[in-house]
Amino acid sequence: MLSVLGTLSRLAPTELTITLVGETGTGKDVLSQAIHEHSLRSGGPFVVFDCGAVAATLAESELFGHERGAFTGAQTAHAGAFERANGGTLFLDEIGELPLDLQPRLLRALENRGVRRVGGTQYRPVDLRIIAATNRDLPALAAEKAFRQDLFFRLAAAVVPVPSLRHRLDDLPLLVPLLLADLGKPGLRVPEQTFEHLRAHAWPGNIRELKNTLASALAFADGAELQPRHLKFMAAPVDMQRLDQLPLGGRSLESLERHAIEQTLLAKGSKAQAAQSLGISLSTLYEKLKKFGL
Repeated sequence: MLSVLGTLSRLAPTELTITLVGETGTGKDVLSQAIHEHSLRSGGPFVVFDCGAVAATLAESELFGHERGAFTGAQTAHAGAFERANGGTLFLDEIGELPLDLQPRLLRALENRGVRRVGGTQYRPVDLRIIAATNRDLPALAAEKAFRQDLFFRLAAAVVPVPSLRHRLDDLPLLVPLLLADLGKPGLRVPEQTFEHLRAHAWPGNIRELKNTLASALAFADGAELQPRHLKFMAAPVDMQRLDQLPLGGRSLESLERHAIEQTLLAKGSKAQAAQSLGISLSTLYEKLKKFGL
């Protein structure tokens, strides 16, 4: 994380588009806010647009705005996220979920630094900085034509990977007190045995899951100490369970690889997402599919 923060401290004062890549719950939204606060645009607005939380039918209007009467129910004119972020920063969260048919218009707005509202003819210039975030493999999506390649290159000026919590367990003694303070318990003592239990968990939900786990534990901690018995972990998904608990002995590596690929494809439903989950490139996945006749 020191390396990530060092990189972002150098990028923040620039006007470069930054794309944060990492699993859900790793704190990409927190980092984007910090980038804005340490940028030359810190005095301007910080507007969040969650590409995965807006219905496809409303995404265009919410992003670019609309004029009165542009469609049924448009009783008044509406300024979209681009206009509201004018002079500041627009954070495009989960950019990989943006509908494909909207991506050309987003690219045009980024290139022309301006938007036209839905149902409008007036060109509205905007001056803003873009920060994007995704938990998807954008190059793989672009190769699968599920994400526009030209938009990917526009967003790839500075790509910064954000590590998952299970890869930064040494940060728990720093994170836990901060989260407890945020939850209203700044002085609660956390013994080493509790940290041992926290380190043993897979944390598929990352820091968001950690905060929820601590919030739940506080309901059972009636003293001055957070003990292991107060922790209630949610069950880890199958792919997060320890491999040494599975009956793998005596099976060939080739058969294990084939079954892993088959199960991942079945679970993910997309070759791009399957490749990301398996930790291989999309081209490597295609080679293995050909090898195994899948």
